[in-house]
Amino acid sequence: MDVREILKDAVRQNASDIFFVAGSPYAFKIQKDVIKQSDQRLMPEDMKDIIRQLYALAPYCDYENFARDGDDDYSFSLPSVGRFRVNVYRQRNSEAAVLRVVKFELPDPSLLKIPSSILNLSQETKGMILVSGPAGSGKSTTLACIIDRINESRPAHIITIEDPIEYLHSHKKAIVSQREVYHDTKDYLSALRAALRETPEVILLGEMRDEETISTAITAAETGHLLMSTLHTVGAVNTIDRILDTFGDKQSQVRAQLSMVLNTVISEQLVPTVDNGVTPVFEIMKMTPAIRSQIREGKTHQIENTMTSSKALGMVTMDDALYDLYKKQIITAQTAILYSLHPETMKLRCPVKGF
Repeated sequence: MDVREILKDAVRQNASDIFFVAGSPYAFKIQKDVIKQSDQRLMPEDMKDIIRQLYALAPYCDYENFARDGDDDYSFSLPSVGRFRVNVYRQRNSEAAVLRVVKFELPDPSLLKIPSSILNLSQETKGMILVSGPAGSGKSTTLACIIDRINESRPAHIITIEDPIEYLHSHKKAIVSQREVYHDTKDYLSALRAALRETPEVILLGEMRDEETISTAITAAETGHLLMSTLHTVGAVNTIDRILDTFGDKQSQVRAQLSMVLNTVISEQLVPTVDNGVTPVFEIMKMTPAIRSQIREGKTHQIENTMTSSKALGMVTMDDALYDLYKKQIITAQTAILYSLHPETMKLRCPVKGF
């Protein structure tokens, strides 16, 4: 089985993910469906060969890491084909892999339905911009589009710290340094600390994972950089609370810092549409004096009400964004309810018999 040809086929079919798991034929995720690509089930011996081929495509990665730990993450590029983010793992005592397909060219924001209000964040020069959402919701893609706008519009030094690198940025008006964790640098924290000595105007931190990294990211934003990052949360309030919960008994100090450095919190989900496709839905929270005060005083539960009353400033809650899609008949009432942050309230707005 030639893995290179399978990867080329996945790109041709516009697949987002590729699955190699023993006991099943290999499969592509296209839109929201996982579609098996043959009738031939993969056997454990097939999987050993496939995993070896995947490691051969990334010569700087070591199969021994996977053999020792039972899972591994890395990425590689195929010239004229695309870039692939790889997770290899053991399951049922056999080897398996899931690959995310990342095309070389940056996506067109208009085709992805990213609002101009989000793309215009490229005009910001300082503070912290956070994009949150579940895995696979498009957080990295949204940030890549903002970075590209900055790259096109002003002379600056942009440093990205990613695990792994998903989109390759060429140098346009800006200089873009892209560092891959575990390949170009030991970890997020080391790279972030080093970035502060590398004269960046913009820092993209792939993910805020722990207290020390979050603390250093806040410091970077405090010292006049524009810092962008992601969290695996849904909703601006949940995102802020997740950051604060990381700090335990230091929350009072961090609340004060966060209230000053936060610029915008975006939360996004991909939801199924009535025509069997998917569409993104965005929550946008911008900082106002009222929201800064609510964060500082530990009253984050009041933020959604403030957002609802500040629509003129470009803010929208997740539930209002879902309800708008429902009114436009892009999604069903069931979908609006399932993906809402307050399903009981959404049921009253989108009544469905027996749901």
